[in-house]
Amino acid sequence: MKVEIDRRSGFCFGVIKAIKSAESELKDSPQLYCLGDIVHNGEEVKRLEKMGLKSISKEEYFKLKDCKVLIRAHGEPPETYEHAKKNNIELLDATCPVVITLQERVRDSYQNIRSHNGQVVIYGKKGHAEIIGLSGQTDYSAIVLENKNDISKIDPSRPVSLYSQTTKRIEDFYEIAEAVKNHVDPGLRVDIKDTICRQVSNRVPHLKKFAKNYDMVILVAGEKSSNGRYLFSICKEENPNAHLIARVEDIQPEWFENVESVGICGATSTPNWLMENVQEWISKKFEKTVSQ
Repeated sequence: MKVEIDRRSGFCFGVIKAIKSAESELKDSPQLYCLGDIVHNGEEVKRLEKMGLKSISKEEYFKLKDCKVLIRAHGEPPETYEHAKKNNIELLDATCPVVITLQERVRDSYQNIRSHNGQVVIYGKKGHAEIIGLSGQTDYSAIVLENKNDISKIDPSRPVSLYSQTTKRIEDFYEIAEAVKNHVDPGLRVDIKDTICRQVSNRVPHLKKFAKNYDMVILVAGEKSSNGRYLFSICKEENPNAHLIARVEDIQPEWFENVESVGICGATSTPNWLMENVQEWISKKFEKTVSQ
């Protein structure tokens, strides 16, 4: 009987950059503001809050001046930076490099396509921090698609530039892209921009193999993690006995009946220490062999 952690799981480089920026600053400062949760993992947020990180809302941010604020990996729209300049706010910008590049591409596309009466369309989750930052590059004129039902929002008589939130599922994006092409009038230009982060998508083939190797799989991810839900769907497809948890307390002992091997994995926003805590709880509870 064994309990193993997928060592390819856990923080992506964008999240690592943001966490390191916060930890470094908090070594010398008793408190640091962060615009929104630094990462979509409640347990990691709690850990950093104990060090002095204070998550603030947009409303709170726009009342601040003369302070220091961390910009998380998801990125921010232009008005966040404008407010900082006008109010003597020092920004520690930990926006993921992949997201920065995407913001630049969306902004350039918006400026170019306007002269052709075109539309910028983004496949992603409405209200997600990354989507807000991307939409801000278009003066909030971008059309956000969560699913095929939203395609009716696109004017079929105008050209389209289609982008994707970086953490979406590749198969779903291309399915949406095909539906968008069929929606737009024949002869009109539809530029399909696959902007999904390969740090996420490249984990999928490995995760499929990993999930098959165990009687049960536990994926650890925060409730707000889109990436976590996506990767869990992959696990569930390969191993029906898969469970999604946010913390150790979510584990149900009855899951382990007739289970002799457990695989633990996580989202790109899941800290290694949390997966290790899950591993330790299971091994102590059921006296199973822990494998590194």
